[in-house]
Amino acid sequence: MDVMNALLNTVLVVFVVATMFVAGLRTQVAALVAVLRNGLLVVLVLVANLVVVPLLGLVVGLVFALSSAATVALVLVASSPGAPFGAKMAMIQKGDVVTGSVLQVVLAAIGSLTFPVTANLLLGWAGLGEDVSLPVGRLVLSVAVLQLVPFAVGLALRAWAPGTAASWTAPAGRVSNLTFVGVLALGVLGSWQQIIDLLGSLTLLAAAVFTVVGIAVGFALSAGTKAVRTTTALIAPTRNAGPAFAAVAIAFGNDPAILAAVSGILLVGLVVELPVASWLAHRRSTGQSRVSEDAAAEEAALRELGAVRDASRPPGLTAD
Repeated sequence: MDVMNALLNTVLVVFVVATMFVAGLRTQVAALVAVLRNGLLVVLVLVANLVVVPLLGLVVGLVFALSSAATVALVLVASSPGAPFGAKMAMIQKGDVVTGSVLQVVLAAIGSLTFPVTANLLLGWAGLGEDVSLPVGRLVLSVAVLQLVPFAVGLALRAWAPGTAASWTAPAGRVSNLTFVGVLALGVLGSWQQIIDLLGSLTLLAAAVFTVVGIAVGFALSAGTKAVRTTTALIAPTRNAGPAFAAVAIAFGNDPAILAAVSGILLVGLVVELPVASWLAHRRSTGQSRVSEDAAAEEAALRELGAVRDASRPPGLTAD
């Protein structure tokens, strides 16, 4: 078990660093500034992800009367915004990818600092403060360094050495994807019995409800075009696995029950969000096809009208 925990912690560090590094490589300073200038959108997204969604996680845990371990897991996940998959969901749904990517980075950066404070506060409200507590200073230091420094390095490379940034983006992205799978796999292997036990509990159902309501919150607390609002809708319940797993390792000694619940909640979130993103993409593709067909029909009608006019003119006359 000690070997498994050590391996999990190592893969976790690589995942967080690689993910934030890729986020920096993919972010342009101009795009970052443009999105940040949309004050209303930024404020609404921050309120949704830093306040409403964490409270939603606690409320869902209490309403479903989850076990202490499952409640802790749901609070940790809900308190951790800015998942790299938020930008990925924007791509899958064919939404506003630039806005989604920038907001995801902003949430990850701010969330790395607010996460331990928010989680500690909510766990105290849940009556778990006497039994478990997150070391705020240690988590702020570890999570902030692991996320903010790699992001800043990637952002600097994108601005000052775009060729290098372009060549490093794909390999770093593969590392991020593989290590994310590795974190989930090691989490499952280290606590597979507890995950099986989850099948007979309400934890997975609570995770599904949390995700669905989180999508609604993300859509409601947004501003702009429909593409922007659906993008923020799927960002809201897509929570950052890195801080949650790090908290389990630092504060709870990789407790198998909490680790299993975190893994299960994250997996359920992806299972719910992917079909929604695919459905949105299908709707947009269908809408674009109809627009293209209407434009082609209009162009054909104009050509036909022009031909009729040319045919009706007396010989020797031409169009102006």
